[in-house]
Amino acid sequence: MDFCAMLGDKDKGDCPDNKPMVELQWYHVAIASTLIIVNGLLSIMLGLGLEKRLFISAIRCVVQLTIMGMVLQNIFDAKSPVLVMLMALLLITLGANEAVFNVSKRRHIYMFPSVLVSMGCSCLIIGTFGTRLAMGVDPLHSAKEFIPVLGMLLGNTMTAISLGLDQCLSQLSENKEKIELYLSMGATRWEACRPIAVEAMRRAMMPTINQMSIIGLISIPGMMTGQLIAGASVLNAAKSQQIIMFLISGAAAFGTLSSVLICLRVCFDSSDRLRPERIIKTKSVIPKAWRDFAQRTSDRLGNALCCCWYKSSSSSPSVEEGGRRTPTPERERSRDQNERTPNDQHVEATERTPLVRSS
Repeated sequence: MDFCAMLGDKDKGDCPDNKPMVELQWYHVAIASTLIIVNGLLSIMLGLGLEKRLFISAIRCVVQLTIMGMVLQNIFDAKSPVLVMLMALLLITLGANEAVFNVSKRRHIYMFPSVLVSMGCSCLIIGTFGTRLAMGVDPLHSAKEFIPVLGMLLGNTMTAISLGLDQCLSQLSENKEKIELYLSMGATRWEACRPIAVEAMRRAMMPTINQMSIIGLISIPGMMTGQLIAGASVLNAAKSQQIIMFLISGAAAFGTLSSVLICLRVCFDSSDRLRPERIIKTKSVIPKAWRDFAQRTSDRLGNALCCCWYKSSSSSPSVEEGGRRTPTPERERSRDQNERTPNDQHVEATERTPLVRSS
């Protein structure tokens, strides 16, 4: 089912004949990738320090989109509702992982399951409502319509949740004295944290509001551009883009609201006391886990392959000269002390004993 039939305007003759699209090759992608090289050179010349992240992001973009294209092609051909639901769950899990471990600067102890549930429920409910009622997709599990819509909802909802939770956790960390003052004066947890929740929701919704305010006037969005390239009429493409923007605003609002409320619930105990130790201000735990794993693996390999050499090189106890091991001064002193006889030690102790002049 194409977009013209999805919007119910195919019988009216609004959709033009589909024109064959240009078959893109990898050298087309290589031509466009030269702009990434230019950006990297600019970052090096200006000292921005973004060249590494830029190239890594570009590589991830190519790899992820290639894998996504291969997987989606098989799902589109299978037309199975089970595969559509599994793909939706996979996208939700990856979106929650990205929002919690790679985007957010602060986290609370139950942030991943809370973001996973909030994002999944909001995007699945809003996506089902939008594709079935607003777009008139039949059947509902049509992969060509449901999965792209869900992907757009997840991307924007992930950004909104990350902004809202970052604002909420930073305010809880920086204004804990003020919150505790409100609590000591008899305010409830919600009364003390209501301004924080309001500001977090405002910050999370601002990108979506700004995007809706300039869309169609300054920028032509991606979905509308894709439909125009595919051959849909301009009016149908505009209608579908309007529907998508309204769905994005709803999914972002519901997902952020539930995530912020869960955050406030977790950061306080049952006695309405603020628990700042439940807020973790660290970078992503995934790179740290990989570093720890690599460190443990290298230590075990070093001990297994050359235990003596690994220990001696790590502590640097001696210096090699001419193929022979030269002991260090610390080792010389310890060896001299061990080789001394009891008589020598007694004589040395006697010599060090101060003489007492008898009266």
